[in-house]
Amino acid sequence: MQKGVLLVNLGSPDSPTAKDLKPYLDEFLMDERVIDVNPVLRNIIVRGIILQTRPKRSAKAYAKIWWDEGSPLIVLSNRFKDKVAKKVKIPVALGMRYGSGSIKEGLQELQEQGVDEVLLVPLYPHYAMSSYETVVVKAMEDQKAHFPDLKLTTLPAFFNNPDYIKVLAKSIAEQLESFEYDHLLFSYHGIPERHIRKSDPTKFHCKIDGQCCSTNSVAHHTCYRHQCYATTELIKKELKLDSGKVSSSFQSRLPNDPWLKPYTDFEFERLAKEGKKRLAVITPAFVSDCLETLEEIAMEGEEQFLEAGGTDYVHIPCLNDREDWVALMARWISDWAVHETLPV
Repeated sequence: MQKGVLLVNLGSPDSPTAKDLKPYLDEFLMDERVIDVNPVLRNIIVRGIILQTRPKRSAKAYAKIWWDEGSPLIVLSNRFKDKVAKKVKIPVALGMRYGSGSIKEGLQELQEQGVDEVLLVPLYPHYAMSSYETVVVKAMEDQKAHFPDLKLTTLPAFFNNPDYIKVLAKSIAEQLESFEYDHLLFSYHGIPERHIRKSDPTKFHCKIDGQCCSTNSVAHHTCYRHQCYATTELIKKELKLDSGKVSSSFQSRLPNDPWLKPYTDFEFERLAKEGKKRLAVITPAFVSDCLETLEEIAMEGEEQFLEAGGTDYVHIPCLNDREDWVALMARWISDWAVHETLPV
């Protein structure tokens, strides 16, 4: 068996223009695991409402963070892939869930190199149906339809892996060496509350009542909310952080639906008004900086915090292509390639 690896990230439009945003957003928002409503209603919401105005607004946001080399997420993901490939002895490819450079193209690239067993690596630390799960489902669909002889193995969500926590903690500590903060905010990407309940295999544990995430359950294996809070707690322990100076929140949401709270933009105002003048923000739901980190948090977040009365603001970058993060992923891949073991 020739083994290979497919790293998968979210994806990006081809350019920061409404013309390229429209097909990208269409593919993204028409995903039944992103907007999980009746297909007819989803079509009305996405194509009848959202795509009539959002591409222009999103294009302006993307233009603010676009690099000369292209989309930051694509550039950073490729840098990460290239560095990892140099440290392992099996082929490594990159795929995107949405947009150009698809999962199918990544699997095709590996097959053409003689690969017949693939380690699928969703580049999401936490399990959510709209991120990790949709990558796995799409990869399985493409494998079944186009590459029936390929065997797929999936890297589990690594939100609480001790080595990952050490790498993430080190990246945070380095950024805070020169910034004396009043508060450190862990901002995770938001999801609708109903996604939490849908992902609960017990169908009764996840009540989002402040207690369920701290009560042991098999539901935690697929509970995004629990996993986010667990990451924050593990980082607090690793860095010996003052609990009174650390909190978690959830960014990005669609209107007219209850999403996970507290909302990050509301927290900016609350913290500033409570006298937290110096704020540091980390976005651990992402391993690569993208629109949601570079524009929503690093730019808009700073503006919101300062307008609310804050004085100093730092956005801590994602792990991107840090050498220690590259080395850790390479070790996970090598352990699977040689010993058939996966991180826990």
